[in-house]
Formats: sequence, structure tokens, C-alpha cells
Amino acid sequence: MSVQVHPTAVVSSEAEIGEGVVIGPYCVIDGKVSIGDGTVLESFVRVCDYVKIGPRCRIYDHVTLGRDPQDFGFKGEESWVRIGADVVIRENVTVHRASGEGNETVVGDGTYLMEGCHLGHNVRVGAHCVLANKVGLAGYSTVGDRVTIGGMAGVHQFVSIGRSCMIGGLSKVVKDVPPFCLADGRPARIHGLNKVGLRRQGFSAEDRSRIRGIYDELRTGSLPLREALRSLGERFPDDRFVMELLEFMGRCRRGWTPWAHRCDSPEE
Repeated sequence: MSVQVHPTAVVSSEAEIGEGVVIGPYCVIDGKVSIGDGTVLESFVRVCDYVKIGPRCRIYDHVTLGRDPQDFGFKGEESWVRIGADVVIRENVTVHRASGEGNETVVGDGTYLMEGCHLGHNVRVGAHCVLANKVGLAGYSTVGDRVTIGGMAGVHQFVSIGRSCMIGGLSKVVKDVPPFCLADGRPARIHGLNKVGLRRQGFSAEDRSRIRGIYDELRTGSLPLREALRSLGERFPDDRFVMELLEFMGRCRRGWTPWAHRCDSPEE
């Protein structure tokens, strides 16, 4: 398959362009860029140096990838944006490259970034996530696999969101959200498990019940959170969900998002 480049596009001869790539009107592609097979760039897409785009992506109008980070500590070092395979990036999205020599801002395979999203420097978004219109992820924030974030939500720098979470629109996420949870509000609070998402993602009734039981114990027990998790790990060293929560706690930098003052059990 041949590469199709609109005559108004400006593409560096040094850029690595895969088979079947389509580059639309008025796109500008710098030299230190790699674009995977079958990817389509609509019009007015700007791909700056130090960007790698995987195969079969679709990038819509006025997207900018790889501009310098908005970080006063950035000194022009070589850093990257890496976009996975089968990613959809809608209009007006901006993804900045990382701060720190050799570091990356990453978007995982199959993720969908809706109109107007911004991913700051050193952000890592997992696979098969959905970020609705105008979500903002501040620098060094991390989003696990299969997370959905509602429109206009903002995520504070260094915050981690565990896999399979759902974050409500307009939420202000200032603390870490552990896996499998539903969080909403300003500031965000946990309102239970992401029940609908877990079912859609194929979690069995047994697994959902086990996750519910773990969170019930953490939420209603008498021990502080870290001690309660440590106790669960000692009692259930082969429980993969307990181990996942322990690993998540080990890399927390902002503290866990608290439960809503009044909320139902994590799952009915």
C-alpha cells in the first residue's frame, strides 16, 4: 500500500512513514517522527519531533503531538511521546512530550481521546481507555487500563487512577483512585465499585464479589488503610486482587481518594 500525502502537507524527508499512511491537508510532520502502518492523519495535524505513533491510528483535525512540556524544569532534553496501536485522537487534542532525558508520555493501545483532551508531560494512559471531551491530565499522572473518564474532569499532577475505574464528568481528582472504583465530585469521592464497567469487561460474579468483600473490609474495618491492606496481604498472599491493591498502594504519592460520607455498599 502506498503512502498518501496531500500536496499542502509538509512532511520531513527524515520522518519514518509506514505503509498505507494517509496524511491530510496542511499537516506538518517533523523529522524525528515515526508513524505506523495504516494510520490516518486528517487535516491540520501537527506532529513534532520525538513522537512515535503506532499502526492503524486515526488522528483528527488540529491535534498537536509532541510539543515541549509545560514544565519549568524542562531544559530541552530528548524525551518522547509514544502513541500505541489503534488509538483514536479527536479534534484539538494536545499531548506533550515528557520532562527528563529519555522519558516518555504514553498512550496505550486502543485508547480513545475525545475532543479537546490535554495530556501533560510524563502522563501514562493505559490500554483501551476512554477520555471524554476536554479531560485534562496534569504532569506525571497515571491512568490504568480500561478506565473511563467523563467530560471536563481534571486530574491533579502525580495522581494515579487504577485499572477499570470510572471517573464522573466534571470531577476534580486530587488523590489516587484505587482499581475498580467509581469516583465523582469536586473533590472526587469514591461512590462504590464500577459495577457496570466490571460486568462489561468480563469480570465474573465471583470476582466482583471478591473485590466487593475486600473493599468492604477496608472501608468499614477498624484498622488504618495501610495496616488493613498489610493484614489482607498476610492473610491472603495468593489473592490477585489483594496483591494488586497492595502494589497500587506502594506507588501512591497523593493518598487514596476517600469514600463519600454517605455511600452504598461497593456493590449491591
